[in-house]
Amino acid sequence: MSDNDIKTFGKVATSEDKGEISDNGAFVRQQNRFTTPFGNEPGQLPVEAGRYRLIWTPLCPWATRQIIAFKLLGIGEDVISVGKVAPQRTDSGWEFSLDKDGVDPVLGIRFLPEIYAKTDPEYEGRATVPTVVDVKEMKIVNNDYHHLTKFWETVWKPFHKEGAPDLYPEDLRSEIDSLNEVIFNEINNGVYKAGFAKTQEQYELNYHLVFNRLDKLEEHLSKNRFLFGDRLTDSDIRLYVTLARFDTAYYFGFRLNKKRIRDYENLWNYSRELYSIPAFKEATDFDAIKRGYLLGATENPDNILPLGPDNSLWEEPNNRAEKFGPLKI
Repeated sequence: MSDNDIKTFGKVATSEDKGEISDNGAFVRQQNRFTTPFGNEPGQLPVEAGRYRLIWTPLCPWATRQIIAFKLLGIGEDVISVGKVAPQRTDSGWEFSLDKDGVDPVLGIRFLPEIYAKTDPEYEGRATVPTVVDVKEMKIVNNDYHHLTKFWETVWKPFHKEGAPDLYPEDLRSEIDSLNEVIFNEINNGVYKAGFAKTQEQYELNYHLVFNRLDKLEEHLSKNRFLFGDRLTDSDIRLYVTLARFDTAYYFGFRLNKKRIRDYENLWNYSRELYSIPAFKEATDFDAIKRGYLLGATENPDNILPLGPDNSLWEEPNNRAEKFGPLKI
């Protein structure tokens, strides 16, 4: 591949280029292309240690929740290896610039779109993270962030560590699925629908959508340690990744400036308690979040990186133990 090819291969397109802006100015996220589930049934992806590589970046909320799940469940790199792209997406897509010589040591590629093109030469969408690659066949097998954590929590259970939490318990699955849909539409993707809106009407519609749901969650978390009482679940992971990015990126970059998360008593203490759990803290990189959003995903023509907010406040004690007793995971 020539230098010229490198410059143009997999070039990042805008939301308009990829058809993610509707006629009324609304942001409509692209569908996932690779959605074959993991499992033991015919046609499903085999659950096999050492066969897959997960590509992520600490910028991305969808990708970060995979890493949180891995750490909580004890799925190590001997089971599924992990590769990381830099938090600032280039004109040629997500880049493995953090690796030696700028090449992923397992996949042998510089830019993530290369494996997308190899897997499906007709694919015209964005190359996204998380991406799961079958390293035996060197092709993408899943980028379905809607369902990936549930696969790690269920069919990959034989590879969980002893005493791993049950993040998707059978008696709560229908309720978790329903809440996850709300969290995605009104919080996880809601911030993007506000931030990427191309009309005042769509921006205001989604601004109110986000804050109305945050208000409801604030009330719920005044009486519940986690979203499902005292049980940490998949839903908490999904909510956390947006809360962890809110004050650093969305408040300013996406014009969601009614309140910061630290202005909500219960959401703020809930977020900090989750951050106190090593799996959450180790997967949260505030510098990567700031650089990825404010030097790439939002309008900032002079590439000036804000000095704030003060993320050392995440280290301060929270009041959840006082309200609900000692934390048990």
